[in-house]
Amino acid sequence: MRPDTSAEYVDHNAEAARLERTAGLYPEDAEHLLLQAAAHLELADDRPRATAFYDRLLSSATPLENPFLVRALKAANLWEYGHEAEAKAIIEGVRAASPRDPAPWVIVAESLESHDELEAAQQTFTEAATHLLTDVPEPPYATHPVLFGRHRVRRMLGLPHDNWDALADTLHSSPVSLDELHDPKRVWSLGSDNPAELEAEISRLRAELGTYREALSRPFPVAVLHWPSAELAELLTAYPTLAEEYPSHEEHLATIEGSLRELAASGTPNLGIVTGTVPSYEAFAASEGASPGDASLLPQYATTLAARGRAVAWPPERGAGCWCGSGRGYGECHGDTA
Repeated sequence: MRPDTSAEYVDHNAEAARLERTAGLYPEDAEHLLLQAAAHLELADDRPRATAFYDRLLSSATPLENPFLVRALKAANLWEYGHEAEAKAIIEGVRAASPRDPAPWVIVAESLESHDELEAAQQTFTEAATHLLTDVPEPPYATHPVLFGRHRVRRMLGLPHDNWDALADTLHSSPVSLDELHDPKRVWSLGSDNPAELEAEISRLRAELGTYREALSRPFPVAVLHWPSAELAELLTAYPTLAEEYPSHEEHLATIEGSLRELAASGTPNLGIVTGTVPSYEAFAASEGASPGDASLLPQYATTLAARGRAVAWPPERGAGCWCGSGRGYGECHGDTA
């Protein structure tokens, strides 16, 4: 399904089935693909089948990249069709585990919020902000929903602004302030007979929709293919014709960083890196009916990995490890511009 496909033209059950089949072809990407399939089933209002997908992932012998995200999504889905006690138990487990990924925090907090558990939602957002942002000089983009959600819930509770709320205000880029967007009285404006009030509310809704569109319009990145040292050695041993593409691993890494910087300088947005493996590449070549030694397959393989959710955004967030896997910070490794 194309990212710009209107929801009214989507057969969510068919999309879920397609993604499930694709997960069978690419087991290394099963987590990403089955999460998308479960989302389609939720949109199709087949929540029990969505839960079955979440359970399938959680019971898999293959370790998950983000098990807390899967648990959070399962909890939110369970609550929507009447399994409140089980959902709350999972939510408490996610909170107790204190994941480093903001997404599980946001999902469980918003689930509490949507079921009018505002105090618990506020506490969850606050725990997330404290855990993820204490002593962080600049909040990463992925943590913004934590601060915005916390601001929204505190506004509904009538609590005074604190430092986290002030930080959310500074990060918010919409022309309509967070205080206006999160004003509990806004819902009353929608029933007003006053044209001025309705016009003002429409302007606020447009601004809010613009913010959501900006967050959702981040398609899979323009991705550059990265081979770890051991994988590249195996690749070149099996397919020596690719040596022209990869004279050495060090040159390969330098080419990746240089290419991404050139793309960034040219104004190309949403850049990323995908990491290849030889078995995955061979499976892709077989699916294309081509030889893995054909260098023209490499960019297609990179695009396919990105479309399957395997891309990591470039450049890494401030203080994050380097994309090359050296174990050093990006600023001390390939991000060092000195």
